[in-house]
Amino acid sequence: MKKSQETRLNILQKAFDLIYKNGYQTTSVDEIIATTQVTKGAFYYHFKTKDEMGLAILNELMIPNFKNTFIKPFENDGNPLDTIYSLLHYLLMESEDLKVEYGCPASNFTQEMAPWNVEFTKALNTLSLDWEKTMIDAIEKAKENEIIKTEVSAKEVAVFVMSGYWGVRNLGKLENSKSVYLIYLKGLKSYFETLK
Repeated sequence: MKKSQETRLNILQKAFDLIYKNGYQTTSVDEIIATTQVTKGAFYYHFKTKDEMGLAILNELMIPNFKNTFIKPFENDGNPLDTIYSLLHYLLMESEDLKVEYGCPASNFTQEMAPWNVEFTKALNTLSLDWEKTMIDAIEKAKENEIIKTEVSAKEVAVFVMSGYWGVRNLGKLENSKSVYLIYLKGLKSYFETLK
């Protein structure tokens, strides 16, 4: 990796950390520059504006990471309900990158930026639609293989899972406690039992 690429990646990673902790709107370019220890000129060499940098965080860091974390587990042919539960258990209870007090990075970006910037909305919608489609496809395949009841609506399950995950992330953030995560996971497991 060239020095210029390393500098750009460093800016994106450090900016992501700051934004995840403090929010997009309240994180200034000056704070990002101070944290990355690059010059203002170097920052503006890589990004014309803060929003250009924010979009780069979404497209270059978050979307690839999201695909690896949220999409790749469905490549196995097991029961997708087990895959979903294991994924959410990992994200809520085990991941060291996601902190209860800061919530979900994608959800935070959505709340802060989707109403104001159409490019952010498009990038964030990519995340959401990819995860939804992946779950729907896996559930439909499981219905064909008689792992899940044929009358189950794959779309309903996917939307329920996604909205529950993002919602419980926000509740955890408000309460600064993982106890609400355990309640959600228990309810999710019970719900999944009704679909088999």
